Amino acid sequence: MFDDIKDKVVVLTGGCGVFGSVFSMALINAGAKVAILDYKQGRCEECRQGIAKRAGAPVLCAVANVLDKESLVQAKKLVNEQFGKIDVLINGAGGNAPTATTKDENINESNLNDLSRTFFGLDLNGFRSVFDLNFLGTMLPTMVFAEDMLVRGGSIVNISSMNSYRPLTKIPAYSAAKSAINNFTEWLAVHFAKVNIRVNAIAPGFFLTNQNRFLLTDEKTGELTARGHKILDSTPMGRFGEPEDLNSTLLYLISNQSKFVTGVVIPVDGGFNAYGGV
Repeated sequence: MFDDIKDKVVVLTGGCGVFGSVFSMALINAGAKVAILDYKQGRCEECRQGIAKRAGAPVLCAVANVLDKESLVQAKKLVNEQFGKIDVLINGAGGNAPTATTKDENINESNLNDLSRTFFGLDLNGFRSVFDLNFLGTMLPTMVFAEDMLVRGGSIVNISSMNSYRPLTKIPAYSAAKSAINNFTEWLAVHFAKVNIRVNAIAPGFFLTNQNRFLLTDEKTGELTARGHKILDSTPMGRFGEPEDLNSTLLYLISNQSKFVTGVVIPVDGGFNAYGGV
């Protein structure tokens, strides 16, 4: 089904993350030329070597910060020199942080005397960094890498989240940023439609990652927290997602199988978004 992905040049931001490394393997197996981006030189190279060894195919590592346009421009030059013009951009960089997370789920009588545990105690810089990473970290790479796709055509896949539809308690910055991603995806799809660039997004359900592990599991015992149990109770399929669960949707969105699909956000969530709680 995905034969047309062969030899496409794919740039993947957040390429060393949990999703990024799995995406890379799926893309290489489909015959794509993959360039991963990470802002740390050593980590990027280590990640590149690991993926290349497992896949048995070369992977390009480009060091760049998704919030630094000039570093992205330099990364694009490297990709163009090594692989040619870019056909696909996957905006995979993102995440949450403890500094943008409230300690309590809501304000009530028990915490009125300690508002630091609530919305009022959020660290502004933490909030800004999470929003910037997720939203500007999607906008800037698109501004740089999508230029190669003009007229030639191409595909952009953004990574959204279930939080964009149903904001979870405690993580307002992440939820707001991912909601903005949905809107931005639709806006870009319209803006790019006449030059044959499709823009879509995937909204993963709940996966255990480094960004949310501190919320969903007990750091000492590894057992699920009350919050982790609540998420599974609200997921009809009764489990967290595996990163590989996203691969077929990703390949579909960048292949010709979806050549008339643009401006959509596809949930891959085990039924979470469909479940009303009863």
